[in-house]
Amino acid sequence: MSIKLGRNDKCWCGSGKKYKACHQAFDEKMIRMKDAGHIVPEHDIIKTAEQIQGIKESAKVNIAVLDYIAEHIKEGMSTEEIDKIVYEKTTLMGGFPAPLNYQGFPKHSCTSVNNQVCHGIPSKDVILKEGDIINVDISTRLNGYYSDSSRMFCIGKVSPAKKRLVKVARECIDEGLKEVKPWGFLGDMGQAVHDYAFSNGYTVVREIGGHGIGLEFHEDPWVSYNSTRGTEMLMVPGMIFTIEPMINMGGVEIFIDDANGWTAYTEDGKPSAQWEVQVLVTEDGYEIISY
Repeated sequence: MSIKLGRNDKCWCGSGKKYKACHQAFDEKMIRMKDAGHIVPEHDIIKTAEQIQGIKESAKVNIAVLDYIAEHIKEGMSTEEIDKIVYEKTTLMGGFPAPLNYQGFPKHSCTSVNNQVCHGIPSKDVILKEGDIINVDISTRLNGYYSDSSRMFCIGKVSPAKKRLVKVARECIDEGLKEVKPWGFLGDMGQAVHDYAFSNGYTVVREIGGHGIGLEFHEDPWVSYNSTRGTEMLMVPGMIFTIEPMINMGGVEIFIDDANGWTAYTEDGKPSAQWEVQVLVTEDGYEIISY
């Protein structure tokens, strides 16, 4: 990265402060890290205070909709009904579901049941039954700002094996969060997630990961959970990205449904579980924006 600002120019972050009193030392540190061979974020990845506030307002809607689903999801409900709730509640609060028509996606949310890894398309023909596990993934656009998170739900009496998978998948995020800190690396977080999943006998999907988000639905960086410490992009204050590992009970292999071009399934037919949180890197750690 190259810096063209003078010490007394206004800082690029929009704070109104002089560059020397704001982000000059920050940028100089990033240049040193880049010169050392590391991947560093460009300024457009780093969110300003105003942008962060807008993203948090979007996240309030995202969280509220997932809370409502948590209260009402039940056996006998179709995934189409869940999608209708997402649309109605999101728009009632002034937002709009970001997935609709994103690269051709046909619905307002993703509902992935049992061996569906992600991007399950809501349908009136998919009826939740006792023993199912389902990931409901929703994303909100509000006043041009984006939020994104997902939760797992157990329908009725779920087998101990499925229940454990759901529990460990959530714990994988908790392990990853411990590594989210300024001037660390995304690979630190990715390896923590990977190691915890494998130590519990599970695998982590390789082809699909997390992403930056805030001003667009999907931004840089792409976030892997099969990475190693000291690699991937440098995490710095103002970065916002998702942590959303897909944890498989069986093997790591997946395939995409040829019929719809979206839904990913486990190759061996065994269940998969995923939670997703949206995270802001702060000066001293992290803040969960949406969950």
